[in-house]
Formats: sequence, C-alpha cells, structure tokens
Amino acid sequence: MVIAVLKETRPNETRVSLVPAQVKSIINEGHKVLIESGAGENSFFSDELYEKQNANIVSRSEALQADLILQINPISENDIDQMKDQSNYMGFFYPHQNPLLLDKFNSKKIRIWAMNAIPRISRAQSMDALSSQANLAGYKAVIIGAEALPKIFPMLMTAAGTISPVKVLIFGAGVAGLQAIATAKRLGAVVEVSDVRPETKEQVESLGAKFISVEGMDQVKTEGGYTKELGDDFLKKQQETILNHLKQADLVITTAQIPGKNAPLIISKNMISVMKAGSVIVDMAVDSGGNCEGSIADHNVFINKVQIIGKSNLPASMPQNASELYSKNIYNLLKHLTKDLNFHLDFNDEITNGTLINKN
Repeated sequence: MVIAVLKETRPNETRVSLVPAQVKSIINEGHKVLIESGAGENSFFSDELYEKQNANIVSRSEALQADLILQINPISENDIDQMKDQSNYMGFFYPHQNPLLLDKFNSKKIRIWAMNAIPRISRAQSMDALSSQANLAGYKAVIIGAEALPKIFPMLMTAAGTISPVKVLIFGAGVAGLQAIATAKRLGAVVEVSDVRPETKEQVESLGAKFISVEGMDQVKTEGGYTKELGDDFLKKQQETILNHLKQADLVITTAQIPGKNAPLIISKNMISVMKAGSVIVDMAVDSGGNCEGSIADHNVFINKVQIIGKSNLPASMPQNASELYSKNIYNLLKHLTKDLNFHLDFNDEITNGTLINKN
C-alpha cells in the first residue's frame, strides 16, 4: 500500500502525521511512504531525515495519488478532487463541521478514518489521538497560565517574608485536566478541581488536588468517557457552587468539552467580576465555543482586570512531541486495520466500525 503524508495547510498548524521513526517501521513492513516536501519542517523533521528512512519526497499532487492520505486537519475540496476514487483519508474529521467535504468524499467513495472517533476502550488506548494530544495541551495550559500570572507558583520563604502558593482551579478531570493538575502540583500550586462526573474524584485526589462536589452530579450521564450535554438547572447549580472557589483562584483552567457540540459555558462575565485583579483564565475549549464568556480564539482578553487566554490548538505549540505521539497513534491504528499490505476490515470490530465515518 502507498501511504502519503501531506504538509498541513491550517494556519499555525505545525504538526506532521508521521515522524521518521514510524515511517521506518511502516516501510520495513512492506508499504511505500511518500512525504510531501516540507511536511515535517515545522516539527523539525527535515526531508533528509525522511529520506534516510527510504521515504520518497514528492510534490503534493504526487502525494495525493496514494492509497492512504494522512493529514491531521481536513484536506480541501481541491485535494479531494485529485485523490483516487476508493482511496482513504485519515486525520481529525468532524462530519457535522464539514458537510461539504463529507459529500465530496462520498462522491468519490473515499473512506474517512477519523482519529477523533477512536473509541475510548482499553485496547484502543495506543491509537487514541485525542488523549495523546490532550495530555500535552493540559501541560501547556498550566505553563501559559504561569507565565501570564503576576506571581510565582510555589510557596517561597525568604528573609523578607513568606509568599503563599498560587491557587489553581481546574474545570474538567479528563486527560487534559489530569495533566494540568499534575503539572500545577509539580510547580507548587494548591489545586482544586470541578468535574461533573463523580467517578473522577478518586483520580483527582490521587494527584493531590481537592475535588469540588456539586449537588445532583450523581445524575450526570456519560458516554464513551465524555459527559453528555448538561441541563441548564445543573449548570446553574455548578456555577453557584464554584463561585466561592473562583473568588480565591489565581489561575483557572477550563477543559470541559462535549464531542460534536459546543462547549458548555461554565464561567459567565458576572462570575468573572468576583475574581481577583491579576488572576488568569486559560480557556482550553475556545476552539469549540469556549467555557468562559468573552474568550476569543488566539486572543488575550481582559475583563475587570482578569486576563482570559483563548489559545487554540495547544498541541501545535509543542510540535515535535505532539507529532511523535500522533505518529504512534497513526501507526498503531494502521497495524490494526491492515493485513498483507492492504486494508483488512472487520466491521464487527468496535475500533474499525467506530473510526470509519462513511460506510458506503
């Protein structure tokens, strides 16, 4: 099978789908790998590094003739026009956000393998790109927040007096939230966490953070590790519960997202008004509408002397590690889907059936 890695076209996207280490493994298994010239440059993987692993450096038009096209973000309609009928595309793809692209793929009977649709089951963990990227994002959110704060994280005892540790409040104890907890604790912060899923309490406390309980959270429904859409009554109770915690927080990190829907609004402008001057909010859900009222993608906004940071696509700010992890996710999924150098599909398999978006 011929597998091609395209250069990302989304603004500020610095990652690449395959790094040289996995290219070597794929070629050793008998596949042919094409790399669009410059595909890995922004991740610091040069064309020469790919050539050393026996990959072929080609133009985009040549790469698009492959059996499987890899690009992290959705490719353009023009790219799809150049792809072979009945070929394959693999990357992050949300059908409800890209209906025209979906129709275009379907018209050419091109299969879409969505890396965001990997099921949250134990045997798919090595393929779970959402988790691998969220892990990095959770770390970086704390670093960004620490840089923006007008104070240091740890308690510091000096001859001139003692500085109290920063208080960090994190919304969401998924993969990103748990990594944010661990990072903030390593930096010396006092950490509190709010999550609507009561089963996350043990994980939060195991990392040394305090879990904030909300009345009615035992009724919250989850699916595939994610929270389903929350009702207005519960969201109101959550906001009332966390208001006192917001008043004390120096840094707030929000991570709450619902796949396929807008992120829930957790922090309103009225709630921001009770926060301390100089405090910081890092809204990790800004790409899907934001958890914080007033947050804007890739902008720093000030409301009542509170800075709201809406940095989108955090993994792309760590392109080397993000690409290495994503590349391993791709490689492990390919091993699962292929046999004898071609796709070998079992639609009774939860991973195969869940990841393939269009089963036409």
